[in-house]
Amino acid sequence: MDAACIDYKDTGYFSQTVIDYLENIPELRSFYSYRPTLKGFAELFENKKVVADRALLVQVLQSQYFHESGNRRNGKSDIESSSQIELDASDFIRQKIDLLKSDNTYTVTTGHQLNIFTGPLYFIYKIVTAIKLCRQLKDSFPDKNFVPVYWMASEDHDFAEINYTNIGGKKVHWWYEASGATGRINPDTMRQAINQYKGVLGIDGHADELGEMVETAYTKFDKLADATRYLVNALFGRYGLVIIDADDHRLKQQFAPIMERDIIEQNSFKNISAANEQLRQLGVHIQVNPREINFFYLIDNLRERLVFENDRYSVMNTDISFTEQELKQEIKNAPERFSPNVVMRPLYQECILPNIAYIGGGAEVVYWLELKSNFDHYNIDFPILILRNSGLIIKKETAAKINSMELGPVDIFKSTDEIKNHWIKKHSSHDLTLNEEWREIECVFEKIKLRAHKIDRTLEPSATAVQARLKHAMDNLQKKLVKAEKRNYHTRLEQIEHIKADIFPKDSLQERTENFGLSYVKWGQLFIDELIRNFEPLEFKFTVLTE
Repeated sequence: MDAACIDYKDTGYFSQTVIDYLENIPELRSFYSYRPTLKGFAELFENKKVVADRALLVQVLQSQYFHESGNRRNGKSDIESSSQIELDASDFIRQKIDLLKSDNTYTVTTGHQLNIFTGPLYFIYKIVTAIKLCRQLKDSFPDKNFVPVYWMASEDHDFAEINYTNIGGKKVHWWYEASGATGRINPDTMRQAINQYKGVLGIDGHADELGEMVETAYTKFDKLADATRYLVNALFGRYGLVIIDADDHRLKQQFAPIMERDIIEQNSFKNISAANEQLRQLGVHIQVNPREINFFYLIDNLRERLVFENDRYSVMNTDISFTEQELKQEIKNAPERFSPNVVMRPLYQECILPNIAYIGGGAEVVYWLELKSNFDHYNIDFPILILRNSGLIIKKETAAKINSMELGPVDIFKSTDEIKNHWIKKHSSHDLTLNEEWREIECVFEKIKLRAHKIDRTLEPSATAVQARLKHAMDNLQKKLVKAEKRNYHTRLEQIEHIKADIFPKDSLQERTENFGLSYVKWGQLFIDELIRNFEPLEFKFTVLTE
């Protein structure tokens, strides 16, 4: 693939706050730790404090990958219900996990929900960014090791956000009524969705290869988290990606002291609310607002908010409640039942991983800016925030149309009308502007206004008003000239509409809607190799990839 890079601000799809962060405006400096540069990483290494229990982390990962000891919860294995089919995890992954025991090994983490069939393309782009950044950090800091990590949002309960994917103009839907943590859902009702997805893949190229991956993932495992781990590992295991499921008794035990403090003292609510108010004053659109208690109560088929009412800690929509002492005992005995929400999950992540960077989309970067004061409160290092790479894949046929229309990478991000107007003015044999004529009219009106002023000063505003009305009429006439010329080039201009519809489905970025499947069918594993080759995580450019 050929790559062309453009500035994020030239796409029109990224918020001003994201652009300001990338451009290092001083007003945002207090809301993060170090700059997303190699110099920033060097500064971080001088001060990095790892609070994660490395030995425990390795033990949990080994059990999740290789089923050596299981995820024990009160003596019961959490994977007993899962198929005992082992992941295709090579010695390479074992080595990566073992590296985490060493004090000179750090993680670069990205996280996402358990979208079926990986969901939209940016799921893939997040992971590719993490893999490429680890390689670049190893080149710059050879005395250290870096492990890319995909954090499965297995405790998230918003099933409606993950139960579909769009591929080849079709929406593949998993029709099922689910509740509780999505990672615990059994995918045994996915047969129709699997068949539909494989049908869209077809029979050419690498369709069978990908079809076999999804067939195994969603039919051989009893939990969506295990199915997702299998599929993501099949795609990225060879690059050293380590996948973690933090819905784990042992990992939650490590986080339990902060859980207890935050639920009772409501520190996150106070800290993040204050930060949000400061960000609002800077004109930042707030992504998430904290609650007084930022934890859910989690058991099978249930994940409900925990609230403090009438001197008791109650689980909404249930009869479950605790006194403060009972709450402390519950956290001690069963910490896995307490699930952090969107503002506390990042803190949990940084407590259990030796992490130095978090890779997220634009909205994620902005909501992480809200969190630093809470990290400071609990004396947990804040990671470097990396905007994930964004990409646009242009098929060979579409690229030919773009070239024939003489459009550049920046041009294709403009609105359809803007592209058409620019193209018409560039290629028409007629002068479609009335600028010269208007300059002549302005000269005439200067004479009229001078004469009116001499006769009666009060007439000058009337002359100005007539001039303004005429300017409006001239502008409308110019638009009609362009519109008339568009009719003369109707066939060529239709090409622009087809180009925009192809690369911006539903007038949105391709990466936010389209699944990776058809690209994989065409390219196979080379598709991911090409993404890794072309993405540059620390350059912060939008990558346009042409076949």
